[in-house]
Amino acid sequence: MDRRGFLLLLATGLAGAAVGRGAAAMDLGAPDPVAPPPPAPATPTGPGGLVAVPAPAGVVDRLPGTGNQLALTIDDGSDGEVVAALVTLVRETGTRLTFFPNGSYRTWGDNARDLWPLIESGQVAFGNHTWSHPDVTTLSDAEVAEELRRNQDFMRRTLGVTATPFWRPPFGSHDERTDAIAADVGHPTTVMWNGTFDDGRAVGADELMAAAQQWFAAQAIIVGHANQPAISTVLDQLLGLVESRQLQTVTLADVWSSPA
Repeated sequence: MDRRGFLLLLATGLAGAAVGRGAAAMDLGAPDPVAPPPPAPATPTGPGGLVAVPAPAGVVDRLPGTGNQLALTIDDGSDGEVVAALVTLVRETGTRLTFFPNGSYRTWGDNARDLWPLIESGQVAFGNHTWSHPDVTTLSDAEVAEELRRNQDFMRRTLGVTATPFWRPPFGSHDERTDAIAADVGHPTTVMWNGTFDDGRAVGADELMAAAQQWFAAQAIIVGHANQPAISTVLDQLLGLVESRQLQTVTLADVWSSPA
């Protein structure tokens, strides 16, 4: 081999060694791959470690299983001061409520800013109660769907509630046809009740408390209304009753998750 060939071979070898050293240095300095975050739970976990199960298709009138849960559900919302008092109750005491509003009442928009953080934290949940509270069994298919869709739009725009499996028919009046329409627009679970504040009429504080004494029990779904001032005057007494019976308030969304 002549001198020129020897120098060329030597240069090629040195270059290859340098490339090898560079690659080794890169390998030594490369960070370990980052593990992906653990998958989110399939269902949300509520207070006391309560794990939600998929919301059923059909009618429910009590909470599933056994336990000490109590679902307080509030309909309508014609009285803005009552809505505000209930929002304050949730914020200051940790009570959990489910609201079924009618979007035709401006009271919900008036209280929206105070509701937003409670919705985000999960302390309050929402279901659809139609836009204007008609007896849906007297409406056409298209009218039932419009009442529900209009209220969906209201909840999304005003409250940030993008989806809920729950709806409650006004007056508790429904049939297979209305339930099927509600399911088609996104509410497969028709929520009735097995306890009441008995405040679908003019009622006083004593009558409200008598109803609560009768109906507050484990796994009950209680229906009430944000329509009359009387309920605002007994909130402390209602919480005392919940505590004395060792019940835990939950939202419907704590118990039932939206279907995938």
